[in-house]
Amino acid sequence: MQGESKPYPGEVATPNNIRQLADEYRGAAHDLMGRGKRGKPSSWAPARMTAIQAIELYLNALLLARGVKPAEIRGYQHDLRKRTANPAVSALRLRQRTLEHLGKLSEGREYLSIRYGPELSGNLSQLNRLMATLDEVATKVGGALDKANPSTPEPGPAKGPARTAVPAVTPA
Repeated sequence: MQGESKPYPGEVATPNNIRQLADEYRGAAHDLMGRGKRGKPSSWAPARMTAIQAIELYLNALLLARGVKPAEIRGYQHDLRKRTANPAVSALRLRQRTLEHLGKLSEGREYLSIRYGPELSGNLSQLNRLMATLDEVATKVGGALDKANPSTPEPGPAKGPARTAVPAVTPA
Protein backbone atom coordinates (compact mmCIF):
# COMPACT_ATOMS: atom_id res chain seq x y z
CA MET A 1 0.00 0.00 0.00
CA GLN A 2 1.23 3.43 -0.83
CA GLY A 3 1.74 5.87 2.00
CA GLU A 4 2.48 3.19 4.57
CA SER A 5 6.04 3.32 5.77
CA LYS A 6 7.90 0.19 6.70
CA PRO A 7 9.50 0.12 10.13
CA TYR A 8 13.13 1.13 10.15
CA PRO A 9 15.39 -1.94 10.46
CA GLY A 10 15.79 -2.67 14.14
CA GLU A 11 12.89 -0.42 15.13
CA VAL A 12 10.87 -3.26 16.62
CA ALA A 13 13.78 -5.43 17.79
CA THR A 14 13.96 -6.26 21.47
CA PRO A 15 17.12 -5.78 23.53
CA ASN A 16 17.48 -9.57 23.58
CA ASN A 17 17.21 -9.72 19.76
CA ILE A 18 20.01 -7.16 19.49
CA ARG A 19 22.10 -8.97 22.10
CA GLN A 20 21.77 -12.25 20.22
CA LEU A 21 22.91 -10.52 17.02
CA ALA A 22 25.84 -9.02 18.93
CA ASP A 23 26.75 -12.49 20.21
CA GLU A 24 26.90 -13.72 16.61
CA TYR A 25 29.12 -10.81 15.53
CA ARG A 26 31.36 -11.41 18.53
CA GLY A 27 31.74 -15.08 17.61
CA ALA A 28 32.48 -14.11 14.01
CA ALA A 29 35.11 -11.58 15.12
CA HIS A 30 36.90 -14.24 17.14
CA ASP A 31 36.66 -16.71 14.25
CA LEU A 32 38.02 -14.14 11.79
CA MET A 33 41.08 -13.53 13.96
CA GLY A 34 42.38 -16.83 12.60
CA ARG A 35 42.34 -15.47 9.04
CA GLY A 36 44.64 -12.50 9.64
CA LYS A 37 48.16 -12.63 8.25
CA ARG A 38 51.21 -10.92 9.70
CA GLY A 39 52.43 -8.14 7.46
CA LYS A 40 49.04 -7.86 5.69
CA PRO A 41 47.04 -5.27 7.63
CA SER A 42 43.98 -5.54 5.38
CA SER A 43 43.66 -9.23 6.25
CA TRP A 44 42.65 -8.20 9.79
CA ALA A 45 39.97 -5.77 8.60
CA PRO A 46 37.07 -8.28 8.70
CA ALA A 47 37.84 -9.21 12.32
CA ARG A 48 38.13 -5.54 13.26
CA MET A 49 34.91 -4.61 11.50
CA THR A 50 32.86 -7.36 13.10
CA ALA A 51 34.36 -6.64 16.54
CA ILE A 52 33.39 -2.97 16.33
CA GLN A 53 29.93 -3.91 15.04
CA ALA A 54 29.47 -6.32 17.96
CA ILE A 55 30.51 -3.63 20.48
CA GLU A 56 28.03 -1.21 18.95
CA LEU A 57 25.25 -3.81 19.07
CA TYR A 58 25.93 -4.73 22.71
CA LEU A 59 25.74 -1.08 23.71
CA ASN A 60 22.56 -0.65 21.64
CA ALA A 61 20.96 -3.63 23.39
CA LEU A 62 21.69 -2.08 26.77
CA LEU A 63 20.40 1.33 25.72
CA LEU A 64 17.18 -0.20 24.38
CA ALA A 65 16.72 -2.14 27.62
CA ARG A 66 17.07 1.12 29.55
CA GLY A 67 14.36 2.83 27.50
CA VAL A 68 16.37 4.79 24.93
CA LYS A 69 14.31 5.07 21.75
CA PRO A 70 15.66 3.38 18.59
CA ALA A 71 15.58 6.70 16.71
CA GLU A 72 17.86 8.29 19.30
CA ILE A 73 20.26 5.35 19.11
CA ARG A 74 20.32 5.63 15.30
CA GLY A 75 21.21 9.29 15.74
CA TYR A 76 24.46 8.22 17.41
CA GLN A 77 25.49 6.70 14.10
CA HIS A 78 28.70 4.73 14.73
CA ASP A 79 29.89 6.99 17.54
CA LEU A 80 30.71 4.76 20.50
CA ARG A 81 31.63 7.79 22.61
CA LYS A 82 28.04 9.05 22.42
CA ARG A 83 26.83 5.66 23.59
CA THR A 84 29.25 5.56 26.53
CA ALA A 85 28.12 9.04 27.62
CA ASN A 86 24.65 7.64 28.37
CA PRO A 87 24.11 6.94 32.10
CA ALA A 88 22.97 3.38 31.30
CA VAL A 89 26.40 2.60 29.84
CA SER A 90 28.21 4.52 32.59
CA ALA A 91 26.51 2.19 35.09
CA LEU A 92 28.40 -0.76 33.56
CA ARG A 93 31.55 0.48 35.28
CA LEU A 94 33.80 -0.39 32.36
CA ARG A 95 37.52 -0.21 33.03
CA GLN A 96 39.13 3.15 32.32
CA ARG A 97 41.29 1.60 29.57
CA THR A 98 38.16 0.25 27.91
CA LEU A 99 36.37 3.60 28.08
CA GLU A 100 39.42 5.33 26.64
CA HIS A 101 39.64 2.76 23.87
CA LEU A 102 35.96 3.18 22.98
CA GLY A 103 36.58 6.91 22.74
CA LYS A 104 39.63 6.38 20.53
CA LEU A 105 37.66 4.08 18.24
CA SER A 106 35.23 6.94 17.63
CA GLU A 107 37.81 9.70 17.61
CA GLY A 108 39.99 7.87 15.12
CA ARG A 109 36.95 6.88 13.06
CA GLU A 110 38.22 3.31 12.94
CA TYR A 111 34.90 2.00 11.66
CA LEU A 112 35.24 4.16 8.54
CA SER A 113 38.99 3.59 8.17
CA ILE A 114 38.51 -0.17 8.19
CA ARG A 115 35.69 0.00 5.68
CA TYR A 116 37.05 2.52 3.24
CA GLY A 117 40.68 3.36 3.99
CA PRO A 118 43.07 0.42 3.89
CA GLU A 119 45.91 2.93 3.58
CA LEU A 120 45.09 4.10 7.12
CA SER A 121 45.75 0.72 8.75
CA GLY A 122 48.81 2.04 10.58
CA ASN A 123 46.57 4.31 12.67
CA LEU A 124 44.29 1.58 14.01
CA SER A 125 44.19 0.34 17.57
CA GLN A 126 45.96 -2.87 18.51
CA LEU A 127 43.96 -6.00 17.79
CA ASN A 128 44.44 -7.47 21.26
CA ARG A 129 43.09 -4.22 22.77
CA LEU A 130 40.08 -4.31 20.41
CA MET A 131 39.24 -7.90 21.31
CA ALA A 132 39.68 -7.19 25.03
CA THR A 133 37.30 -4.25 24.71
CA LEU A 134 34.78 -6.42 22.86
CA ASP A 135 34.94 -9.16 25.48
CA GLU A 136 34.60 -6.76 28.42
CA VAL A 137 31.64 -4.94 26.85
CA ALA A 138 29.97 -8.27 26.01
CA THR A 139 30.43 -9.62 29.53
CA LYS A 140 29.26 -6.48 31.32
CA VAL A 141 26.30 -5.80 29.05
CA GLY A 142 25.29 -9.46 29.26
CA GLY A 143 25.44 -9.34 33.05
CA ALA A 144 23.40 -6.13 33.19
CA LEU A 145 20.75 -7.50 30.83
CA ASP A 146 20.56 -10.82 32.69
CA LYS A 147 20.19 -9.00 36.01
CA ALA A 148 17.43 -6.79 34.60
CA ASN A 149 15.56 -9.71 33.05
CA PRO A 150 16.39 -12.91 34.97
CA SER A 151 13.68 -14.92 33.19
CA THR A 152 15.51 -14.55 29.86
CA PRO A 153 17.66 -17.60 29.22
CA GLU A 154 21.31 -16.69 29.00
CA PRO A 155 22.52 -17.01 25.41
CA GLY A 156 25.24 -19.57 24.89
CA PRO A 157 28.32 -19.05 22.79
CA ALA A 158 27.66 -17.66 19.35
CA LYS A 159 26.66 -20.44 17.02
CA GLY A 160 25.14 -20.71 13.60
CA PRO A 161 21.39 -21.02 13.21
CA ALA A 162 19.84 -24.24 14.40
CA ARG A 163 19.55 -26.77 11.63
CA THR A 164 16.43 -28.82 11.36
CA ALA A 165 15.81 -31.73 9.10
CA VAL A 166 13.56 -30.99 6.18
CA PRO A 167 10.90 -33.67 5.90
CA ALA A 168 10.96 -35.63 2.69
CA VAL A 169 8.06 -34.91 0.41
CA THR A 170 6.67 -37.93 -1.35
CA PRO A 171 4.37 -37.66 -4.33
CA ALA A 172 0.75 -38.56 -3.53
